[in-house]
Amino acid sequence: MIDQLDAEPLPRPSAEALAHSDQMRTRILEAIEARGGTIRFQEFMDLVLYAPGLGYYSAGAAKFGPAGDFVTAPEISDIFAECLATGFARVLKTTRGDIVELGAGSGSLAAGLLRALQARDVLPGRYRIVEVSADLRERQRRFIAENAPAMINRVEWLDAPPAVIDGVIIANEVLDALPVERFRVTDTNGEYLGVSSRDRDLHWTSLPADERLLRQLDLIAEALGSRLPVGYVSEWCPRLPPLVADLSSRLRRGLLMFVDYGLPRRQLYHPQRDRGSLICHYRHRAHTDPFLYPGLQDISTWVDFTSVAESAAGVGLILDGFTTQAHFLIDAGLPEPQARAGSDPRSRMELSRQVGVLTLPGEMGERFKVMAFSRDWEGRLPGLTGTDLSGSL
Repeated sequence: MIDQLDAEPLPRPSAEALAHSDQMRTRILEAIEARGGTIRFQEFMDLVLYAPGLGYYSAGAAKFGPAGDFVTAPEISDIFAECLATGFARVLKTTRGDIVELGAGSGSLAAGLLRALQARDVLPGRYRIVEVSADLRERQRRFIAENAPAMINRVEWLDAPPAVIDGVIIANEVLDALPVERFRVTDTNGEYLGVSSRDRDLHWTSLPADERLLRQLDLIAEALGSRLPVGYVSEWCPRLPPLVADLSSRLRRGLLMFVDYGLPRRQLYHPQRDRGSLICHYRHRAHTDPFLYPGLQDISTWVDFTSVAESAAGVGLILDGFTTQAHFLIDAGLPEPQARAGSDPRSRMELSRQVGVLTLPGEMGERFKVMAFSRDWEGRLPGLTGTDLSGSL
C-alpha cells in the first residue's frame, strides 16, 4: 500500500455505494447513542472496517488491485513472493511444516508463494489462511484457483490460527489495519480523541484518559527521553501486543514474519510527527478524514515495531532481524529486471517499474519494514543477512 496524500478531489461514490455508506453511518450512530453520545476511536474503526455485512473488509466491494482502493506488494509483482519463498523454503525443509497467512487480501501472496515453492520442490504440508471475512475468503479462493490451480487443494481457510504451528507464519499488511486509539497530549497529560455526532455528521470529541493511555504516554516518553509536547496528536494500538504475543505463543518451531509500514517507537512518535500516521485510502487516493464515506474506505496507521519486538520476545521468540523492504528484497536475491525479462524492451521496462515500486525510498522501499522471529530453528533467513536495523528498536 502506498500512502502519499493526494491533492486531487476524491471520486464520487455510486448511488449504491453511498446507500451502503449511509447504512454504515446509521450503525455507527446507534453505537454512539448506546454509549451515551461518544465512542472511542478504536470502536469506530472496528465498526467501519469489520462490522458484519457493512464494514470495509466485510462487505463485497473490491478492495485490492487496480479496481480497488490500494495495491499491496504481492499484487505489484511476483518478485515479492519469490523473494519470500527463498527463505521460507529453508524453514519448510527443516520443519516440514505449514504456512499460515493472516489476512490474505486478494490471495495474490498465497498463489505466488505456492508457485514459487512448487518450483523449488519445497511445498508446505498445508497453506492455511486465517480470514474472518466471508467475502474475502471467496475472492481468495477464486484467485488461487485461477492462478495456482494445482495448489488449491493444499489451501484451507480458518477462523483463527492453529493452536500449534510448525513452519511459517506470515502477516503482510495486517498490523496496520488493527483498530487503534487516537489521543492528544494536554497540559495535564493526555486525552482520548473519540467520536460523536451532530445531525448524522461525525466529528472528533475529547474523552478523559485512563490508566492504559497514561501508561502508553509513559512508554513513549521513555523512548524519547522527554514528554511529548502539548497538542501532539497520534495513535496507539492496544490490540497489537496481545495479537503478536498470541501468534508467538502458537509457533512451536519455525518463523514468524511481519511486513508492514511503520517505525521503531522513538521514530514513530518523534515530536515532528505531531499529527500521527492515520491514513485513509479510497480509489487509489490517500487522505486523512476517517469520517468520509464510512464503510467504503480503508483506514490504517503505521506500526510501532518496538511494540512488536517486545511482544514477541516476551513469549520467548528470537528476533532474527529488522530491516527495510528494499534491503530485504535485495538481500533475498532480487533478480535483475534485465535478466528476468530477456530481450523484450516492454517486459524489461515493466519489470523495472515493479522493482522500483517495491524498493525505491519514495515508494515502498523504506516505509515498509520486514521483521522476523524464530523458535527452535537455526538458520539465517535470506533477506536478513545484510542491513539490520534492530538496534533502532
